[in-house]
Amino acid sequence: MAEIPLYFVDLQDDLDDYGFEDYSPDCDSMRVTAFLDIPGQDNLPPLTRLEKYAFSDNVFNRQIIARGLLDIFRDFSNDEEDFLTVMAIVVRLSEDAEPTVRTELMEQIPSIAIFLQETRSNFPMVFSEYLIPIVVRYLTDPNNQVRKSGQEVLVVLLEQDLIFQHDIENKVCPILLALSAPDSNDEYKAEAVNIICRLASVLSKSTVERLLLPRFCELCGDGKLFQVRKVCATNFGDICHAVGQEATEKFLIPKFFELCSDNVWGMRKACAECFMAVSYNTSPEVRRTQLSPLFIQLVSDSCRWVRQAAFQSLGPFISTFANPSRAGLYIREDGTLSIRPPVPDTESNFPCGSASAGSCVNTTPACHAGPDSRACPGSPEDEFSHFLYWRTPLPDISQDLELLLSEAGLQGAGCCGPETVHSSCVARSEIQKVLDSLQKHMMSDPDVQAQVQVLSAALRAAQLDSVCEPERQPADGVSALSLSDPGPVSSCQPAPSASAPQSELSVARILQSTSLGKPHGGASDHLGTKQRHDPIPLEESKSKLQDIIPQPLLDEYVSMTDPARAQTVDTDIAKHCAYSLPGVALTLGRQNWHCLKDTYATLASDVQWKVRRTLAFSIHELAVILGDQLTTADLVPIFNGFLKDLDEVRIGVLKHLYDFLKLLPEDKRREYLYQLQEFVVTDNSRNWRFRHELAEQLILILELYNPNDIYDYLMHIALKLCADKVSEVRWVSFKLVVAILQKFYSNSESALGLNFINELIVRFRHCSKWVGRQAFAFICQTVVSEECIPVDQFVEHLLPSLLSLASDPVPNVRVLLAKALRQTLLEKAYFRNAGHPHLEVVEETVLALQSDQDQDVSFFATLEPKRRNLLDTPMLEKQN
Repeated sequence: MAEIPLYFVDLQDDLDDYGFEDYSPDCDSMRVTAFLDIPGQDNLPPLTRLEKYAFSDNVFNRQIIARGLLDIFRDFSNDEEDFLTVMAIVVRLSEDAEPTVRTELMEQIPSIAIFLQETRSNFPMVFSEYLIPIVVRYLTDPNNQVRKSGQEVLVVLLEQDLIFQHDIENKVCPILLALSAPDSNDEYKAEAVNIICRLASVLSKSTVERLLLPRFCELCGDGKLFQVRKVCATNFGDICHAVGQEATEKFLIPKFFELCSDNVWGMRKACAECFMAVSYNTSPEVRRTQLSPLFIQLVSDSCRWVRQAAFQSLGPFISTFANPSRAGLYIREDGTLSIRPPVPDTESNFPCGSASAGSCVNTTPACHAGPDSRACPGSPEDEFSHFLYWRTPLPDISQDLELLLSEAGLQGAGCCGPETVHSSCVARSEIQKVLDSLQKHMMSDPDVQAQVQVLSAALRAAQLDSVCEPERQPADGVSALSLSDPGPVSSCQPAPSASAPQSELSVARILQSTSLGKPHGGASDHLGTKQRHDPIPLEESKSKLQDIIPQPLLDEYVSMTDPARAQTVDTDIAKHCAYSLPGVALTLGRQNWHCLKDTYATLASDVQWKVRRTLAFSIHELAVILGDQLTTADLVPIFNGFLKDLDEVRIGVLKHLYDFLKLLPEDKRREYLYQLQEFVVTDNSRNWRFRHELAEQLILILELYNPNDIYDYLMHIALKLCADKVSEVRWVSFKLVVAILQKFYSNSESALGLNFINELIVRFRHCSKWVGRQAFAFICQTVVSEECIPVDQFVEHLLPSLLSLASDPVPNVRVLLAKALRQTLLEKAYFRNAGHPHLEVVEETVLALQSDQDQDVSFFATLEPKRRNLLDTPMLEKQN
């Protein structure tokens, strides 16, 4: 209290008349209540003076007091009576009629709370009795700015865990529930629901479920204010996360369906944006049978903005179906992918997660019934068809379907007898019946058009099979047997004539879906959905079959590469598809890569460089997901294309070059040795960060190649980078040079190491430019520091050239020499031994540098180095 404020120039002015009108605008960094320390002017003690100005008629005086409350508490917190007096003043000041004073006071509450928590043992009682009531009261303040300030302060206090559970339940929650009541003021209600949503993330699960969840569910159906419903929809995922899976499925999912069907498109858009968060908090069954068809409804929404948000969330939503036991991969705590052997299906010997399964279409029931669906009582096809429940009812063909499948079974069982031809004819006739029943619906529904196309192709395939039946009976028998009785060998064995059973499987899937319903305002009403159901070839439809996620979701995802989508949905839809593709691939697993292979190739050749850049940044992650065989076959060609792309695309490949190359076989990896030098050349020579990244990646890549390859290819790149015009590139390249030396000597290739040392001496020690000679000193210092070559090799081949720099005319070179000798070389145990033959010449050089005319040189030659842990000395001596 004795300090004299610097901004009081004339202390003779009467403080009563001062009024602070001339208060300096830059005084925020000063102690704003320093005027309380001025003695003797009004003969008032500090607390009385504080009270006088806290309730002065001058509004600016009261603002200053409110702004400086933290300093006031620091001054008066030592005495309990003074502290309580100050707290009473704060309570009175919080009732000030001027909104700016109340706002200033509220903004100081978090800082005051932290200070009191650190200094007072009775903080809980003080905070609960004095400050919490102020914060709660400001939530209903008539001034909008004061209310906003109170809301922000409340959230900050909750996030910093400064409000205790008892106060939350008995003081905060009741006022929020009152403000969000149906008969509450509309403006207060919208603000209260926002706080409730933010409050849920910092409260315990039981508290949210008991106090806030019922009101939140009520607000989701508020028919008066769409702003309230909008806040609920925006924060729906956070509420689901707060209450957990059970409460989400019981109370929130029905409300989510209502919001997804809201008449206001902004509500549906908000639901699409938080769909992934909602899905994470539901069971696999609910995710598959309820949320998936709901999402298809959003993708097919009549509003373009809703469809745009839905397609952006499609990939993340698909990723919630991921099952590490089936994909064979899981994500570590550090965020990296790791390979986990897939768990074999207990109902079949088919290895769904094996790499060899990636080339075959999973048609066995065991593969279609994943871990998430074993608790459903029906067949996998029944489970899948729930996603088409909204379709317009079509003719009931369940009996025809049973007959068709039974005939297919008979065909497999009796493939070697004359009954096979008869069974094939029966199957063709049944397909023809189904086609006839669908003809009258074909013009009104594009879905039916696609199904008719597939059925027609199946019928043609069946007719073709019947012509060649005598010649193909053994092969057809194997295929039919694989379909009806899968085994560990036959389930993935490629059959030359498997088209008939596969066609029947496609027919079975299509026919089964035709007996289900269609939603109100379905997908067939707008252009985007019609294009999605364009007829596709039979072989292409077979290649998209999988059992991890509902097939309609995958169909929508792969359609994001359709150029028409950019016109009807979003011009950046391909970029969103590329961004989420690794997550979708991880969800499907490498055994279902065939479903995404064409999509990835399409994205890789997209005309927008932003799309290709997105893929380039994630191709190394996709390589981990696919494994070495699929990476070599499908990703390497695309990777090679990225290497020749624009710099904006190449940088994505370069940043993870090591991560990608380490996944390749050794022979394929060696093919890139020559191409690495192409990274030195960029479209823009000023793009030095590109070369900087190359040097850093090469340091990592050294472990992937043998010393001879490094000497023939990478060494020359390193030397070229060491001569770069940008110093940042040069300095990291010097570290690359040291790493190369370490690679040579750690692999007992001393001849290559000696050749490289001689090259360094020629290029840098005898360089005509001082930056080259300075670089040589830095390289030598790093070699000693990292102990990358044997000491005798360093003493024999590098030390003489290093010591010769003591006579260099440029002080910058001698400065680095002084650092290398005084702070690095002489600190090594080998040189600290008195009997070392080169110790004397090194010490003489250091003494000469200590008396150097340049002050910086002499300073670093004299500076005592920071002693390292002396416990490392015996180990260093042993190594040397």
